[in-house]
Amino acid sequence: MNVLLERHGSRLEADGRRLAVTGEVGFGVAAALSRAGRDWLAARPAGSEVIFDLSGVGRVSSAALSVLLEWTRRARRAGVEVACVRLSPPLARLTRVAGLDTLLPLGDVESA
Repeated sequence: MNVLLERHGSRLEADGRRLAVTGEVGFGVAAALSRAGRDWLAARPAGSEVIFDLSGVGRVSSAALSVLLEWTRRARRAGVEVACVRLSPPLARLTRVAGLDTLLPLGDVESA
């Protein structure tokens, strides 16, 4: 795994087609996570697939959802398919409450 960002208890890593976030995602780190993920996505060729893995995110806020939605928009604009989004249980609950679960190709860690 290639570490793209480590700040404020959050870590962003990339490996092949997977972009993985672990730790806490709050407003103090959201902009930096978003930028680092956008830069990584910009290097993906059109027609490729990516996995956004947030299964290691513990305490969450709407900042994590904002980052995820930004990456999803950027990927789609670049012609990169989001094959799967993996969420931690707290983030999955927040996604359901916000009504965003139907907009994302959700999957678990074992299935993708």
